[in-house]
Amino acid sequence: MTEITASMVKDLRERTDAPMMDCKKALTEAGGDPSRAEEILRVRFGNKASKAAGRIAAEGIVVAFVAKDGKTGTLLEVNSETDFCAKNEDFLSYVHDLVTVINEKNPSNIEALKNLSMASGTAEEIRAQLVGKIGENITPRRFVRYQTAGRIVSYVHGGRIGVLLDLQGGDETLGKDLAMHIAANKPKALDTSGIDAQLIQIEKRVAMEKAKEAGKPEAMLEKIAEGTVQKFLKEVTLLNQPFVKDDKVSIEQLLKANHANINAFNIYSVGEGIEKVVVDYAAEVAAAAKV
Repeated sequence: MTEITASMVKDLRERTDAPMMDCKKALTEAGGDPSRAEEILRVRFGNKASKAAGRIAAEGIVVAFVAKDGKTGTLLEVNSETDFCAKNEDFLSYVHDLVTVINEKNPSNIEALKNLSMASGTAEEIRAQLVGKIGENITPRRFVRYQTAGRIVSYVHGGRIGVLLDLQGGDETLGKDLAMHIAANKPKALDTSGIDAQLIQIEKRVAMEKAKEAGKPEAMLEKIAEGTVQKFLKEVTLLNQPFVKDDKVSIEQLLKANHANINAFNIYSVGEGIEKVVVDYAAEVAAAAKV
């Protein structure tokens, strides 16, 4: 039998915000598997148990660059240790130079980006100099670059959320509306084909377990779960979402009305999926004592 340690309970508690003893029980029931334990807690406490998935702890900035002809565009996230650094003029200058050179030279990945030549050295050399000057770790984390026969549209909200959109047809207003919609609604994919099958199965299992706990008849569980999954897919796929400026119209209907198509899109949120390590020794000792 897998030993359930205090650190395992503490980690699950931080990811789900569920009560400590419920975390321990879920881990025991799951045989020590944290992913399965999180599913169990979602059944008991609802989506609150997915708190960690949307929590943003890292600092930095998201920027976008679109060439004058609108045919190429780049979205870039660069992380820093503090928000203070993310507002530093030297940092901002470096980030904007970096997104420009990515758009011009089209590196294959972050590793290739390090060797790109910039005004006063390679991207990595300039980064290292900036780290020495500011005194914080600065890390280009991810980027996406689009090239299209249509038009590239970008939208950045406060340097924290950025969208890059490859749009075929439509006009400038439609492009801006779509980019802002994506920033506000954060779809996971264009349509259902882009949703990970494993994610769908998790939603289905959680729905069935919740229905069981609510006392629903066994014969209805599959139908209830399927309804829940369809609702989930409608919420997370861009084409099925109601347009943020007119909820009576879906994005798919909006595109058809404007004789337009979306070839691709991407959205970045600063620090998404990254957790700052904050050690609270008093809480850690207290948590261990309760287990």
